[in-house]
Amino acid sequence: MKKAIFLSKNKEKFNLVFPPETIKKIGALTDLDERLYNKEDVQNAPHRFSDTELIFSTWGMPAFTEEEIRTCFPHLECVFYIAGSVQGFARPFLACGVRVFSAWAAIAVPVAEYTVSQILLANKGFFPQTRLMERQKVSDAYALKNVYPGNYNEKIGLIGCGMIGSMVAGMLHEHQLEVLVYDPFLPAEKAESLGVTPCTLERLFSECRVISNHLPNNASTRSMLNYSLFSRMMPCSTFLNTGRGAQVVEADLCRLLAERPDVTAVLDVTYPEPPELSHPFFTLPNCWLTPHVAGSIGKETLRMSEYMIDEATRYLGGKPCRYEVTEKMLATMA
Repeated sequence: MKKAIFLSKNKEKFNLVFPPETIKKIGALTDLDERLYNKEDVQNAPHRFSDTELIFSTWGMPAFTEEEIRTCFPHLECVFYIAGSVQGFARPFLACGVRVFSAWAAIAVPVAEYTVSQILLANKGFFPQTRLMERQKVSDAYALKNVYPGNYNEKIGLIGCGMIGSMVAGMLHEHQLEVLVYDPFLPAEKAESLGVTPCTLERLFSECRVISNHLPNNASTRSMLNYSLFSRMMPCSTFLNTGRGAQVVEADLCRLLAERPDVTAVLDVTYPEPPELSHPFFTLPNCWLTPHVAGSIGKETLRMSEYMIDEATRYLGGKPCRYEVTEKMLATMA
């Protein structure tokens, strides 16, 4: 059996993702050292890890240089990352020939569910009506019922159509909603199979009642969403962000929200996260914040574990794997 270790600097997250039953399952597949190690442990005694072949990790996976990987893990074959984005550590491992697997597909499920729920609520005018009811402006809240379109044949805009965006598109079709997509990497045949309409960002912001961001987080996408786009938003429309806060010029979004009380922002991510308590996001009545809850929480983390246990089983059994991350994929992943 291949020698495996746990590696993370976040014990709290580790305990959430690796309950005893999950550790038991991994132990049945591998020659597992059940202790949790961090980077300092590896650096202080690199000889102890020289025969490690598999690493199981989650949030808090430390970054290593190529030299450190070759020195400390000369026989390492794979990293199984029971979380989503591997942008912070994957490239040096890939450069050393180590295969990297991620539970990004498992995290995509609750993010897509959260997104669709917010879209459906937005089209019903839930956010401004709830705010008005909180302030006992009952007649104003009831009047808005005649303003919002509901969820039938309305246009929804998705910025990015990777794993999450594709799931969202599929779920939205079940509600008979039309989906426009901005994604320069989306092949025409995939767009056709998903039943979405590719378009420019300008068209998406101009025509869609709800706009949902699912862009990958990289240098080319940072500050991409700015005032020139927000200012195009339809009356009584909603901007939803479960992607990354750095993709939004937040000062521009705040300006638009101040100028257009009919526009709503629902933000599960910000930059930085959380925002400073003095940030306008907390006082703008048409801005709704959630504390990065779209991804896997609670029992949803067990789905991530099951995905990676299944992936490890496939790898060890010589079967094709499903959730491997390559260098090319990193350009379009969150």
